[in-house]
Amino acid sequence: MKTIQAGQPAPSFTLPDQDNQPVSVDDFKGKKVLVYFYPKAMTPGCTVQAQCLRDSKTELDKLNTVVLGISPDPVKRLPRFIEKESLNFTLLSDEDHQVADAFGVWGPKKFMGREFDGLHRISFLIDEQGKIEKVFDKFKTKDHHQVVLDYLKG
Repeated sequence: MKTIQAGQPAPSFTLPDQDNQPVSVDDFKGKKVLVYFYPKAMTPGCTVQAQCLRDSKTELDKLNTVVLGISPDPVKRLPRFIEKESLNFTLLSDEDHQVADAFGVWGPKKFMGREFDGLHRISFLIDEQGKIEKVFDKFKTKDHHQVVLDYLKG
């Protein structure tokens, strides 16, 4: 697994959102985009992470930053997650993990003694020109939003 690094161009991608509408990262040129990869909707860690980003939306908006959550969940699972947690940002479905592969966040994991390939919880801040500005790979789910906000506020 080779995760892309700050300074590299962000991979261009288009994925279906919670309404099964195509969303392209290129639609957000001129804004910062926080692309955060999460393993599975409606699981404890992913829920806490999403709730904290939801509660930070006003601050993120003021910092010209859009949030895109990406998981390998099927599209039909995403509206339930948004409704259940009152999420106020876009979720994207990457079922075949092609975008996760492009960012280098799909790879070997260990959980309870089992080894398997899966999604690593890593976030990328893409700058207004489409380059990776910052990689967030060391955080607790409940602190992710604060780590991002602290960085953005510089």
